[in-house]
Amino acid sequence: MNPDLVKWLAAGVVGGFGFMGPALALGLIGHSAMQSLGRNPESRNAIMTNMILVAALTEAVGIYALVSVILIVLVA
Repeated sequence: MNPDLVKWLAAGVVGGFGFMGPALALGLIGHSAMQSLGRNPESRNAIMTNMILVAALTEAVGIYALVSVILIVLVA
């Protein structure tokens, strides 16, 4: 198999799974936060603080995937 083809396939797989996971996680975070706010509106500050913190950590995973794809394409 052609090494360039393998490089691009690896970048596609890492990029696909690396970006799909954080996107699904952010959707689930938003969904559960909205359900929690609907059930207990008084706890808005605690829910929003935790939601923002988890969303930031989830986005960091997506950035790691982006850096991995760039490294695979440029270095491999």
